[in-house]
Amino acid sequence: MASPRRCSPTAPDRECKLPPPSAPAGEYPPGKLSWGTLARALGRFRLSIPYTRLLATLDPLALDREPPLQLSPEKQQMPEKLIWGDQEPLSKIPFKILSGHEHAVSTCHFCVDDTKLLSGSHDCTVKLWDAVDGSVVRNFEHRPKAPVVECSITADSSRVIAASYDKTVRAWDLETGKLLHHTRTITSCCFDPDSQRVASVSMDRCIKIWDVTSQATLLTITKAHSNAISNCCFTFSGHFLCTSSWDKNLKIWNVHTGEFRNRGACVTLMQGHEGSVSSCHFARDSSFLISGGFDRTVAIWDVAEGYRKLSLKGHNDWVMDVAISNNKKWILSASKDTTMRLWNIEEIDQIPLVIKYKKAMGLKVKQEKKEAYLKLKQG
Repeated sequence: MASPRRCSPTAPDRECKLPPPSAPAGEYPPGKLSWGTLARALGRFRLSIPYTRLLATLDPLALDREPPLQLSPEKQQMPEKLIWGDQEPLSKIPFKILSGHEHAVSTCHFCVDDTKLLSGSHDCTVKLWDAVDGSVVRNFEHRPKAPVVECSITADSSRVIAASYDKTVRAWDLETGKLLHHTRTITSCCFDPDSQRVASVSMDRCIKIWDVTSQATLLTITKAHSNAISNCCFTFSGHFLCTSSWDKNLKIWNVHTGEFRNRGACVTLMQGHEGSVSSCHFARDSSFLISGGFDRTVAIWDVAEGYRKLSLKGHNDWVMDVAISNNKKWILSASKDTTMRLWNIEEIDQIPLVIKYKKAMGLKVKQEKKEAYLKLKQG
């Protein structure tokens, strides 16, 4: 179902439009909305709108007010944790809502060069969507007999697999929708970029990587987390695997050695959600990682520096899965609130709060390096 068009914050006094993949998502009721002048910094705008009751529906995501400053041990002013909140009515992150599932949407992916979307749900269905108009292209038949917890797609967008609570994994031909075969039980799964290996994770905290052709287990990591593992994703090089868990953590693993990548800045990547982490996904160039959580947020991580750039808020229930388009301009999130959201992050690095937070993190890293050097020199 199409949602209202969004407004470009850089184009005041023009008709509201949603930044497209290629086409607008819909229209408002009779009447037009227009942007006024910029009221103040940090993305706050004055909006001229005849239907004030629609204000809250425009964008539930907005910037927190600037937090109070606190003194560091060196008596220098350091900003408190900067995050995104929903107290303000407006934001620079436009999105549109896709509705069609009858229960929680547990998993989502971009496919076919970002022209299609794939989703799985606790209503026991797997759906293929048109990314432009948000319509359902296909409901895959011979659907699972229990809620779908994960689905994945080959790199060439030819095959789809889905894992279900009925202890099966089903595979379909994407073009024809034909069911291909059944295989062994896994909780969550994903293909590697070459489509030759599948990683599976489980409620028993175990990670397995197995060969698609021979079905032989290539790697097993036991007790990978302190609680159930909810999701996994490969980097596009295929060398590393990220796992998310109900223990509120994200971990990155070397899939050749099974070693936990726990050095340098990556240590700070471990925490960022206030509840269980439900999902994770790398950008194609591994420059950033996103995760979804039961705290109803989508976190965007800077992988190189190891910090959370920002947190997207707006869903009314748990975020079950997340995905990133190949061009890195869009984030797709699936929620227990029965909707999916498309977030436009093309101009994310130009948002004042992100710039400010990045500078603060840079100062923190420099300070930590200085302290480490002094300790080494004294020792």
